Amino acid sequence: MIEIHAPAKVNIFLKITGRKEGYHTLLSRFMQVPELYDTIRFVPAECDRFTLEGCGEIPLESNTITRAFHALNEATGDLEILEFFHHHKVVVQKRIPSQAGLGGGSSDAAAFMRLVYRVCDLRISLEELARIGSRIGADVPFFVHDYPSANVTGFGEIVEAFDEEPLPLEIYTPPVACDTAAVYRTFKERFFDRIDPLSFLGWEKIPSARLLERVHDPILLNDLYPAALKTCEKLEEEAPDGWYFSGSGSSFFRPRNA
Repeated sequence: MIEIHAPAKVNIFLKITGRKEGYHTLLSRFMQVPELYDTIRFVPAECDRFTLEGCGEIPLESNTITRAFHALNEATGDLEILEFFHHHKVVVQKRIPSQAGLGGGSSDAAAFMRLVYRVCDLRISLEELARIGSRIGADVPFFVHDYPSANVTGFGEIVEAFDEEPLPLEIYTPPVACDTAAVYRTFKERFFDRIDPLSFLGWEKIPSARLLERVHDPILLNDLYPAALKTCEKLEEEAPDGWYFSGSGSSFFRPRNA
């Protein structure tokens, strides 16, 4: 049995910078939450097709891991991948909540890709692996690079390591599911015209702890938070005072002992 951890992430800040080719561009600080992770295992088993267990009611073909499997096959044409998964199944132990702004599905896909990259000795660069991952989701390249903290720009495909250790964080995920596409749609319709690039000038150079000390308003740190409040029923009722909002939600975070 071979296994890898797929950590959660939070967005210390997330600012929308524009829109291009039908998608929003962003500037965001992604930070791993190493103590919250899913586990991806390759378990010996004779399989006549790609076999994935442990992902609950998510349909096999729409699961990010299955999509990563197909993307790797299409991009590399490496028959060793097909051969390996005739003799192994993928078993996932989920801990990261879904539709929670913590990147669980993207992290699972990236961890799967990194493990295949290792066990099948793929003859491609890590940058190419991240580029393949970007087809699956905007957050996947961050997890492929496996940086503890990074500035992420463009559509999510430009990932630059930021030299800091992950902060010790508390995570609160309320019983509210936020649909990412719906949140972005609400942002486009109701908030896009309010973008002010000068309001976050230079944030990518500021350490995360210092930024959280300076900016206490979660709405100022995350442009998607107002859109999530309009999109997700009951989110405002569940929002704890003094906590920050991650991604498109619904999770909140704060430095431990804050």
